[in-house]
Amino acid sequence: MFIFDLTNPLTLLLVVLATSLLIFLGQEIKRSSVAMIPLVLFLFSLIAHVVQVSSLSQDYAYLSGVLYKSMVWDFLFILITFFSYLWIDDLEAKKNNKRSIDNSLDWFWKEI
Repeated sequence: MFIFDLTNPLTLLLVVLATSLLIFLGQEIKRSSVAMIPLVLFLFSLIAHVVQVSSLSQDYAYLSGVLYKSMVWDFLFILITFFSYLWIDDLEAKKNNKRSIDNSLDWFWKEI
């Protein structure tokens, strides 16, 4: 059974670097669609981990701990990339003089 293991330190480091680079790229070119890429990938990863946990057979019961920890990392990355998406969407809206999707965090962006 293939598992995308986010508890492995090397994998976690590579995922953090790739996510950071995509967020930085989205911030530099002011395109929120670039920041949405890791968000969608982490959502798919979470769905895959939930399906794997729900269909885990007795032969692979020892992997349940790894899957639950990976789900926690998925939730954490979803939270981070969602706020990054909102931030970059705000930057893109200001650049194009458009209304942002959600202006409820304007007070937060002004503090940063």
